Amino acid sequence: MSGTGRDGVPGGTPAPRRTQGLLFDEDLPDLDESIGYRGPTACRAAGITYRQLDYWARTGLVEPTVRPATGSGTHRLYSFRDVLVLKVVKRLLDTGVSLQQIRTAVMHLRERGVDDLAQITLMSDGASVYECTSADEVIDLVQGGQGVFGIAVGRVWREVEGTLATLPTERLEPVAAVPDELSARRQARTAG
Repeated sequence: MSGTGRDGVPGGTPAPRRTQGLLFDEDLPDLDESIGYRGPTACRAAGITYRQLDYWARTGLVEPTVRPATGSGTHRLYSFRDVLVLKVVKRLLDTGVSLQQIRTAVMHLRERGVDDLAQITLMSDGASVYECTSADEVIDLVQGGQGVFGIAVGRVWREVEGTLATLPTERLEPVAAVPDELSARRQARTAG
């Protein structure tokens, strides 16, 4: 992800970080980290196919943080934040940004806390992705002729939140200390 300088030029002196009160004036809710969404639900909320979801998980672009797949028959569980990033990735792909640039942007977004994520507007010229955290940075980028489109992550947050409110969730249960029946039989066979 490229930064913008005071003059809106990528790689220039980074602009000071400011809050984006002009673009986002509401507080965003706290997230329950033990609630997840299965793959089909995440796909529906992000507007992607299951094939895309599976590929992105296997290649590490967007991996489920509530529960990864641990073998045949296990279900991945995606957090709200994962679904948000999936939707942002989809929007970037739809506008022609390369997968390599998207990977860089996603790595950058992973380093941020959820509250910071909602304060970002991603701008792109179709080749590079720029992070803007204030209205001034958005204006500088557009006036510099570099920004072609923008994604206000806080707005995407609200879209995902509205969609997920009507879809099923799954609560992550603590891992039981008692092995399942098949594991118990295997242990009994090897022990005896």
